[in-house]
Amino acid sequence: MNDREQRWTQLMLAARAGDRGAYERLLRELAPVLRDVVRRRLANFGAPTGEAEDVVQEVLLALHLKRQTWRAEDPLGPWLWTIVRNKLVDHLRRRGRRVEVPVEDLAEILPAPEERPGTEARDVERHLALLPEKQQAVLRSIAVDGSSVGDTAQRMQMTPGAVRVALHRAFASLSARLRSDQDE
Repeated sequence: MNDREQRWTQLMLAARAGDRGAYERLLRELAPVLRDVVRRRLANFGAPTGEAEDVVQEVLLALHLKRQTWRAEDPLGPWLWTIVRNKLVDHLRRRGRRVEVPVEDLAEILPAPEERPGTEARDVERHLALLPEKQQAVLRSIAVDGSSVGDTAQRMQMTPGAVRVALHRAFASLSARLRSDQDE
């Protein structure tokens, strides 16, 4: 594990222990790296690199919603890169592209461990139901159905910016609710 991934692992451990500052630092460090990786991958597959931000947002949302599935005894990198790969493949498939991942790419991205079912999914569903209807619909569209921000905006007759704002607000509200549950 390289120094960067060790730092990310430590930040994630601190974040899961309730350190909001560590979580913010982790996300701030991850975002530009994810953008670069996703842009390169999109370019490799002949897809517009301007779509990178949609994929990055999906990765960050998945990271947030699934962070409790990461096993603290494992390095963060393989788990994270598996999410990136899966979100990128999902994005390319939605565009109608056939996706073939070269075998060489699999050597650098190890499969994530199997997720263990738990109460987290029920907690998330319970809190999702408490969100305002529009935020709930946006979050479900992007995080559950795998739609892009653009597709969601078109379907919900919103601008992409309004979808991102609703997604951010839903994400913040859901995060606060889940955090308050952990504090109890």
